[in-house]
Amino acid sequence: MTSSPPNVSTPSTMTAGRALWVALALSMGAAVSLGLARFSYGLLLPPMRADLGWSYALAGGMNTANAVGYLVGALMTPALMRRHGAMRVLIVGALLATLFMTGSGFVTSAPALLLQRLLAGLASAWVFVAGGLLAARLGAAQPSRSSFLLGLYYGGTGFGIVLSAVLVPAVLQAAAGVAHGWAWAWWALALASALGTVWLAWAAHAMAGQGLGTPGAMAGGTAQQASEPVALHRFGWALGGYTLFGAGYIGYMTFIIALLREQGASAGFVTLFYSLLGLACVASSRLWAGLLDRFHGGQPQALLNMLLGVATLLPVLSPSLPVALVSGLMFGAVFLSVVASTTALVRHNLPQVDWARGISAFTIAFALGQIVGPTVTGWISDGAGGLARGLIVSAGTLWLGAALASRQRALHHTTLPSSA
Repeated sequence: MTSSPPNVSTPSTMTAGRALWVALALSMGAAVSLGLARFSYGLLLPPMRADLGWSYALAGGMNTANAVGYLVGALMTPALMRRHGAMRVLIVGALLATLFMTGSGFVTSAPALLLQRLLAGLASAWVFVAGGLLAARLGAAQPSRSSFLLGLYYGGTGFGIVLSAVLVPAVLQAAAGVAHGWAWAWWALALASALGTVWLAWAAHAMAGQGLGTPGAMAGGTAQQASEPVALHRFGWALGGYTLFGAGYIGYMTFIIALLREQGASAGFVTLFYSLLGLACVASSRLWAGLLDRFHGGQPQALLNMLLGVATLLPVLSPSLPVALVSGLMFGAVFLSVVASTTALVRHNLPQVDWARGISAFTIAFALGQIVGPTVTGWISDGAGGLARGLIVSAGTLWLGAALASRQRALHHTTLPSSA
């Protein structure tokens, strides 16, 4: 293995300011795939459940369908990127995610909505994996700020969450009294997604101009780049911890708004809560960048999973609105950095030619956890103890994930020097 990644020993000519703008534009991939296509559903769950007569298990099943689609998409993405390039996969995926969000406003039957959520999850995986790989390439071209730029990409989910927090309650209020008024919220989210896709296209163009976006830019086939593939089972502890992270965090993001509503939170408070959570996501790119640079094993994932478990448990322990705000801020400041920690782990421990394979493996683990998490949490919440008991299970799942991740050690080589 080489001590530095192939094809990036010469820094990009892109200026620091330009790289920052490109990273912000690229972060729209995370905003579309997660902030809008997935996490907005937590805001729509209460009105959809009340209108359509769902149980919590069926409501959670909608996000399970989304996760199944995400898993299928993650399995497809490496081959798609090899054939078409990461940039084309990114843009096509964003366009399809927008289309499927639009479709969610035109159907009311549970099977049709489940299909829409599944297809949106598939397209979201294309966007998120391709965008993560491009963000890693951009970071490699700016080694002194690599973890910050990578965190900024994942923090883009926060932009999508803030947009959802502002759009969904406002549209629901405007559509009050209209049959299936929640459909208008899906259409508003689809419009926001379309605008985000335009910015993504600009990022793709800017990266292509620097030679960072072509299919062979970072994964060429020269003899120097050829190396024996690293067996991904060597990341077994981190993969296990990440699977449990997927199962635990999605319970919170699916049902926290429903819990706050049950506890008497107003629509204005829900907007404030979700907006602060989203803003904390954006800030997390700076907050944890040093941690991701310093440690090359599972320590960051372990610490962040432990903190997430605490944040998940807080609104269960107290129905106080200030406690809920602390929970949302803490959760937002942490959960996407768990995602960033796995990409950093791949980047630190694999040659760049294997980055797509490594990122895809962690994305699949993430999706497997998310398939289980929402339905199980919803099923538990339908029983005695309600949503509070479901979130207690989610917190325990996150803590178990932290225990597994803590056992992950760095491999014997690294592919990027630490910028710490």
